[in-house]
Amino acid sequence: MTPDRRSPRLKDVAEAAGVHISTASRALNERTAALLNPATLERVRETADGLGYRVNGMARALKTRRSMSIGMVVPDITNPFFPPVVRGAEDVLDRAGYSLLLSSSDNDLGRARRQTAAMLEGQADGLLLAMARRDDPLVAELRAGGTPLVLVNRTIDRGGVSAVIPDDFHGALEAVEHLYALGHRRLAFVGGPLSTSNGARRRASFDETVQRLGLPEVAALEAVAFDEQAGYAAAQTLLAEHPRITGVVAGNDLIAVGIIVAAAERGRNCPRDISVVGFNDMLLAGRLQPPLTTIRIPQYDVGTRAAELLMALVADPARSPETVLISGELVVRGSTAPPPASD
Repeated sequence: MTPDRRSPRLKDVAEAAGVHISTASRALNERTAALLNPATLERVRETADGLGYRVNGMARALKTRRSMSIGMVVPDITNPFFPPVVRGAEDVLDRAGYSLLLSSSDNDLGRARRQTAAMLEGQADGLLLAMARRDDPLVAELRAGGTPLVLVNRTIDRGGVSAVIPDDFHGALEAVEHLYALGHRRLAFVGGPLSTSNGARRRASFDETVQRLGLPEVAALEAVAFDEQAGYAAAQTLLAEHPRITGVVAGNDLIAVGIIVAAAERGRNCPRDISVVGFNDMLLAGRLQPPLTTIRIPQYDVGTRAAELLMALVADPARSPETVLISGELVVRGSTAPPPASD
Protein backbone atom coordinates (compact mmCIF):
# COMPACT_ATOMS: atom_id res chain seq x y z
CA MET A 1 0.00 0.00 0.00
CA THR A 2 1.38 3.42 -0.95
CA PRO A 3 1.83 5.67 2.09
CA ASP A 4 -0.13 8.94 2.24
CA ARG A 5 2.36 11.69 1.39
CA ARG A 6 -0.21 14.49 1.59
CA SER A 7 1.03 17.50 3.54
CA PRO A 8 -0.82 17.95 6.83
CA ARG A 9 -3.66 20.47 6.75
CA LEU A 10 -4.97 22.81 9.41
CA LYS A 11 -7.88 20.43 9.89
CA ASP A 12 -5.44 17.62 10.73
CA VAL A 13 -3.75 19.78 13.36
CA ALA A 14 -7.11 20.68 14.93
CA GLU A 15 -8.24 17.06 15.10
CA ALA A 16 -4.94 15.85 16.53
CA ALA A 17 -4.92 18.60 19.15
CA GLY A 18 -8.58 18.08 20.02
CA VAL A 19 -9.64 21.65 19.22
CA HIS A 20 -11.91 23.40 16.75
CA ILE A 21 -10.27 24.36 13.47
CA SER A 22 -10.78 28.06 14.26
CA THR A 23 -8.87 27.60 17.52
CA ALA A 24 -6.01 25.95 15.65
CA SER A 25 -5.97 28.85 13.20
CA ARG A 26 -5.77 31.39 16.01
CA ALA A 27 -2.97 29.49 17.71
CA LEU A 28 -0.85 29.52 14.55
CA ASN A 29 -1.41 33.22 13.82
CA GLU A 30 0.82 35.61 15.79
CA ARG A 31 -1.87 38.28 15.73
CA THR A 32 -4.48 36.11 17.45
CA ALA A 33 -2.41 33.70 19.53
CA ALA A 34 -2.74 35.90 22.61
CA LEU A 35 -6.51 35.26 22.59
CA LEU A 36 -5.96 31.64 23.67
CA ASN A 37 -5.00 30.27 27.04
CA PRO A 38 -1.32 29.23 27.24
CA ALA A 39 -2.03 25.52 27.62
CA THR A 40 -4.16 25.36 24.47
CA LEU A 41 -1.70 27.48 22.55
CA GLU A 42 1.20 25.23 23.48
CA ARG A 43 -0.75 22.05 22.70
CA VAL A 44 -1.74 23.25 19.22
CA ARG A 45 1.75 24.45 18.34
CA GLU A 46 3.41 21.26 19.57
CA THR A 47 0.91 19.24 17.54
CA ALA A 48 1.59 21.34 14.44
CA ASP A 49 5.33 20.85 14.86
CA GLY A 50 4.91 17.14 15.37
CA LEU A 51 2.85 16.78 12.20
CA GLY A 52 5.21 18.99 10.20
CA TYR A 53 2.46 21.50 9.49
CA ARG A 54 3.51 24.79 7.91
CA VAL A 55 1.31 27.86 7.62
CA ASN A 56 0.32 28.51 4.02
CA GLY A 57 1.54 32.08 3.69
CA MET A 58 0.00 32.59 0.24
CA ALA A 59 -3.43 31.48 1.40
CA ARG A 60 -3.19 33.70 4.45
CA ALA A 61 -2.20 36.67 2.29
CA LEU A 62 -5.22 36.16 0.04
CA LYS A 63 -7.52 35.93 3.04
CA THR A 64 -6.06 38.80 5.08
CA ARG A 65 -4.93 40.96 2.12
CA ARG A 66 -1.47 40.94 3.66
CA SER A 67 1.72 39.39 2.32
CA MET A 68 3.28 39.07 5.80
CA SER A 69 6.43 40.72 4.47
CA ILE A 70 8.13 44.04 5.26
CA GLY A 71 10.59 45.86 3.02
CA MET A 72 13.70 47.55 4.42
CA VAL A 73 16.15 49.78 2.55
CA VAL A 74 19.48 50.80 4.10
CA PRO A 75 21.97 53.21 2.52
CA ASP A 76 25.02 50.95 2.75
CA ILE A 77 24.89 47.40 4.06
CA THR A 78 28.70 47.38 4.43
CA ASN A 79 28.43 50.08 7.12
CA PRO A 80 28.81 48.17 10.43
CA PHE A 81 26.04 50.27 11.97
CA PHE A 82 23.30 48.53 10.01
CA PRO A 83 23.61 44.74 10.59
CA PRO A 84 22.59 45.02 14.29
CA VAL A 85 19.74 47.36 13.28
CA VAL A 86 18.54 44.86 10.68
CA ARG A 87 18.83 41.99 13.16
CA GLY A 88 16.73 43.88 15.71
CA ALA A 89 14.02 44.58 13.15
CA GLU A 90 14.11 41.02 11.84
CA ASP A 91 13.70 39.51 15.31
CA VAL A 92 10.58 41.58 15.99
CA LEU A 93 9.09 40.85 12.58
CA ASP A 94 9.82 37.13 12.86
CA ARG A 95 7.95 36.92 16.15
CA ALA A 96 5.01 38.62 14.44
CA GLY A 97 5.07 36.12 11.58
CA TYR A 98 6.60 38.51 9.04
CA SER A 99 9.53 38.13 6.65
CA LEU A 100 12.03 40.93 6.00
CA LEU A 101 13.03 41.93 2.46
CA LEU A 102 16.33 43.83 2.60
CA SER A 103 17.97 46.10 0.01
CA SER A 104 20.93 48.49 0.02
CA SER A 105 20.44 51.71 -1.95
CA ASP A 106 24.10 52.78 -2.05
CA ASN A 107 22.79 56.28 -1.24
CA ASP A 108 21.21 56.47 -4.70
CA LEU A 109 17.67 57.90 -4.86
CA GLY A 110 16.86 56.22 -8.17
CA ARG A 111 17.97 52.87 -6.88
CA ALA A 112 15.99 53.33 -3.66
CA ARG A 113 12.88 54.22 -5.69
CA ARG A 114 13.25 51.06 -7.79
CA GLN A 115 13.79 48.92 -4.70
CA THR A 116 10.75 50.22 -2.84
CA ALA A 117 8.61 49.92 -5.98
CA ALA A 118 9.59 46.26 -6.33
CA MET A 119 8.80 45.63 -2.67
CA LEU A 120 5.38 47.25 -2.95
CA GLU A 121 4.64 45.40 -6.19
CA GLY A 122 5.29 42.25 -4.18
CA GLN A 123 2.63 43.49 -1.75
CA ALA A 124 4.97 44.33 1.14
CA ASP A 125 2.78 45.40 4.06
CA GLY A 126 5.06 48.27 5.09
CA LEU A 127 8.51 49.77 4.76
CA LEU A 128 11.47 50.55 7.00
CA LEU A 129 13.65 53.19 5.35
CA ALA A 130 17.12 54.01 6.68
CA MET A 131 18.31 56.07 3.67
CA ALA A 132 16.09 59.16 3.93
CA ARG A 133 17.41 62.63 3.25
CA ARG A 134 16.12 65.71 5.04
CA ASP A 135 14.18 66.69 1.92
CA ASP A 136 13.36 63.32 0.42
CA PRO A 137 10.94 63.08 -2.53
CA LEU A 138 10.64 59.31 -2.20
CA VAL A 139 9.42 59.56 1.38
CA ALA A 140 6.90 62.20 0.29
CA GLU A 141 5.65 59.92 -2.50
CA LEU A 142 5.29 56.92 -0.21
CA ARG A 143 3.54 58.95 2.45
CA ALA A 144 1.08 60.35 -0.11
CA GLY A 145 0.36 56.81 -1.27
CA GLY A 146 -0.59 55.70 2.24
CA THR A 147 2.18 53.13 2.64
CA PRO A 148 2.84 52.24 6.31
CA LEU A 149 6.29 53.68 6.77
CA VAL A 150 8.89 54.16 9.52
CA LEU A 151 12.17 56.00 9.01
CA VAL A 152 15.23 54.46 10.68
CA ASN A 153 18.31 56.36 11.93
CA ARG A 154 17.36 59.42 9.86
CA THR A 155 14.29 61.59 9.53
CA ILE A 156 12.97 64.39 7.33
CA ASP A 157 12.66 68.10 8.06
CA ARG A 158 8.94 68.42 7.44
CA GLY A 159 7.92 65.66 9.85
CA GLY A 160 4.67 63.80 9.49
CA VAL A 161 6.39 60.39 9.25
CA SER A 162 7.14 58.03 12.11
CA ALA A 163 10.85 57.63 12.84
CA VAL A 164 13.29 55.98 15.24
CA ILE A 165 16.51 57.97 15.46
CA PRO A 166 19.53 58.40 17.74
CA ASP A 167 19.76 61.47 19.94
CA ASP A 168 22.28 63.06 17.58
CA PHE A 169 22.35 66.44 19.32
CA HIS A 170 23.12 65.16 22.81
CA GLY A 171 25.65 62.64 21.51
CA ALA A 172 27.72 65.28 19.73
CA LEU A 173 27.47 67.54 22.78
CA GLU A 174 28.91 64.77 24.95
CA ALA A 175 31.77 64.26 22.50
CA VAL A 176 32.74 67.94 22.55
CA GLU A 177 32.47 68.22 26.33
CA HIS A 178 34.65 65.11 26.73
CA LEU A 179 37.44 66.65 24.67
CA TYR A 180 37.04 69.96 26.50
CA ALA A 181 37.30 68.21 29.88
CA LEU A 182 40.57 66.63 28.74
CA GLY A 183 41.97 70.10 28.07
CA HIS A 184 41.47 70.46 24.32
CA ARG A 185 40.70 74.00 23.15
CA ARG A 186 41.32 73.66 19.39
CA LEU A 187 38.57 71.39 18.12
CA ALA A 188 37.21 70.31 14.77
CA PHE A 189 34.17 68.46 13.49
CA VAL A 190 34.26 66.18 10.46
CA GLY A 191 30.68 65.15 9.88
CA GLY A 192 28.59 63.35 7.32
CA PRO A 193 26.48 64.99 4.61
CA LEU A 194 24.40 67.92 5.85
CA SER A 195 21.59 66.70 3.61
CA THR A 196 20.94 64.00 6.23
CA SER A 197 19.31 64.64 9.59
CA ASN A 198 22.12 62.99 11.55
CA GLY A 199 24.75 64.90 9.62
CA ALA A 200 22.98 68.23 10.21
CA ARG A 201 22.05 67.68 13.85
CA ARG A 202 25.49 66.50 14.94
CA ARG A 203 27.02 69.51 13.18
CA ALA A 204 24.51 71.90 14.80
CA SER A 205 25.29 70.44 18.22
CA PHE A 206 29.04 70.86 17.67
CA ASP A 207 28.61 74.48 16.54
CA GLU A 208 26.39 75.36 19.49
CA THR A 209 28.56 73.62 22.08
CA VAL A 210 31.91 75.09 21.01
CA GLN A 211 30.30 78.53 20.91
CA ARG A 212 28.92 78.07 24.43
CA LEU A 213 32.36 76.97 25.64
CA GLY A 214 34.02 79.95 23.95
CA LEU A 215 36.72 77.93 22.22
CA PRO A 216 39.34 80.03 20.40
CA GLU A 217 39.95 77.88 17.31
CA VAL A 218 37.43 75.53 15.72
CA ALA A 219 36.81 74.10 12.27
CA ALA A 220 33.95 72.11 10.75
CA LEU A 221 34.04 70.10 7.52
CA GLU A 222 31.44 68.06 5.70
CA ALA A 223 32.49 64.63 4.46
CA VAL A 224 30.69 63.49 1.32
CA ALA A 225 29.60 60.20 2.93
CA PHE A 226 29.56 58.36 6.25
CA ASP A 227 32.50 56.14 5.33
CA GLU A 228 36.22 55.81 5.93
CA GLN A 229 37.30 57.09 2.52
CA ALA A 230 35.22 60.27 2.89
CA GLY A 231 36.55 60.79 6.41
CA TYR A 232 40.11 60.38 5.17
CA ALA A 233 39.64 62.91 2.36
CA ALA A 234 38.02 65.49 4.66
CA ALA A 235 40.75 64.99 7.27
CA GLN A 236 43.46 65.66 4.69
CA THR A 237 41.89 69.07 4.07
CA LEU A 238 41.35 69.71 7.77
CA LEU A 239 44.90 68.90 8.82
CA ALA A 240 46.40 70.94 5.98
CA GLU A 241 44.31 74.04 6.73
CA HIS A 242 44.16 73.74 10.53
CA PRO A 243 47.41 72.08 11.70
CA ARG A 244 46.95 73.25 15.30
CA ILE A 245 43.75 71.24 15.85
CA THR A 246 44.20 68.70 18.69
CA GLY A 247 40.73 67.19 19.04
CA VAL A 248 38.23 66.01 16.42
CA VAL A 249 34.61 64.92 16.71
CA ALA A 250 33.71 62.59 13.84
CA GLY A 251 30.28 62.14 12.28
CA ASN A 252 30.51 58.38 12.81
CA ASP A 253 33.05 55.68 13.58
CA LEU A 254 34.03 55.06 9.96
CA ILE A 255 34.80 58.74 9.45
CA ALA A 256 36.82 58.60 12.68
CA VAL A 257 38.93 55.75 11.27
CA GLY A 258 39.63 57.81 8.15
CA ILE A 259 40.72 60.75 10.31
CA ILE A 260 43.11 58.60 12.34
CA VAL A 261 44.67 57.16 9.18
CA ALA A 262 45.08 60.62 7.61
CA ALA A 263 46.66 61.98 10.79
CA ALA A 264 49.11 59.08 10.97
CA GLU A 265 50.24 59.75 7.42
CA ARG A 266 51.11 63.27 8.51
CA GLY A 267 53.11 62.01 11.46
CA ARG A 268 50.41 62.81 14.03
CA ASN A 269 49.80 59.98 16.45
CA CYS A 270 46.37 59.35 17.94
CA PRO A 271 45.97 60.10 20.83
CA ARG A 272 49.39 61.57 21.61
CA ASP A 273 49.08 64.40 19.06
CA ILE A 274 45.40 64.37 18.16
CA SER A 275 42.33 62.91 19.87
CA VAL A 276 39.36 61.56 17.91
CA VAL A 277 35.80 60.73 19.04
CA GLY A 278 33.52 58.60 16.86
CA PHE A 279 29.78 58.05 16.88
CA ASN A 280 27.76 54.78 17.01
CA ASP A 281 30.22 52.33 18.67
CA MET A 282 30.30 49.97 15.71
CA LEU A 283 31.26 46.34 16.14
CA LEU A 284 34.98 45.99 16.93
CA ALA A 285 35.41 49.72 17.63
CA GLY A 286 37.05 48.70 20.89
CA ARG A 287 39.59 46.55 19.04
CA LEU A 288 40.93 49.23 16.73
CA GLN A 289 44.39 50.66 17.32
CA PRO A 290 43.90 52.79 19.25
CA PRO A 291 40.55 51.58 20.64
CA LEU A 292 37.99 54.17 19.63
CA THR A 293 36.32 56.57 22.04
CA THR A 294 32.80 56.96 20.69
CA ILE A 295 29.14 57.64 21.39
CA ARG A 296 27.49 54.25 21.83
CA ILE A 297 24.11 53.93 20.14
CA PRO A 298 22.18 50.72 20.95
CA GLN A 299 21.85 49.71 17.32
CA TYR A 300 19.81 46.55 17.93
CA ASP A 301 17.30 48.63 19.89
CA VAL A 302 16.97 51.06 16.98
CA GLY A 303 15.88 48.13 14.81
CA THR A 304 13.49 46.62 17.34
CA ARG A 305 11.78 49.93 18.10
CA ALA A 306 11.41 50.72 14.41
CA ALA A 307 9.85 47.33 13.65
CA GLU A 308 7.51 47.57 16.65
CA LEU A 309 6.39 51.00 15.51
CA LEU A 310 5.80 49.74 11.97
CA MET A 311 3.76 46.79 13.23
CA ALA A 312 1.56 49.25 15.12
CA LEU A 313 1.11 51.29 11.92
CA VAL A 314 0.23 48.21 9.88
CA ALA A 315 -2.41 47.31 12.46
CA ASP A 316 -3.72 50.89 12.61
CA PRO A 317 -2.85 52.96 9.50
CA ALA A 318 -4.58 55.99 11.06
CA ARG A 319 -2.12 56.03 13.96
CA SER A 320 -0.49 59.44 14.47
CA PRO A 321 3.17 59.79 13.42
CA GLU A 322 5.65 59.30 16.25
CA THR A 323 9.36 60.03 16.59
CA VAL A 324 11.31 57.85 19.01
CA LEU A 325 14.68 59.19 20.24
CA ILE A 326 17.24 56.54 21.19
CA SER A 327 19.71 57.81 23.77
CA GLY A 328 23.44 57.16 23.47
CA GLU A 329 26.31 57.18 25.92
CA LEU A 330 29.94 58.19 25.78
CA VAL A 331 32.35 55.24 25.80
CA VAL A 332 35.89 56.40 26.62
CA ARG A 333 38.72 54.35 25.13
CA GLY A 334 42.23 54.95 23.87
CA SER A 335 41.68 57.39 20.99
CA THR A 336 41.32 60.38 23.32
CA ALA A 337 43.82 61.84 25.80
CA PRO A 338 44.90 65.29 27.03
CA PRO A 339 46.41 67.49 24.30
CA PRO A 340 50.19 67.71 23.84
CA ALA A 341 51.84 69.58 26.71
CA SER A 342 53.09 72.25 24.30
CA ASP A 343 49.50 73.12 23.45
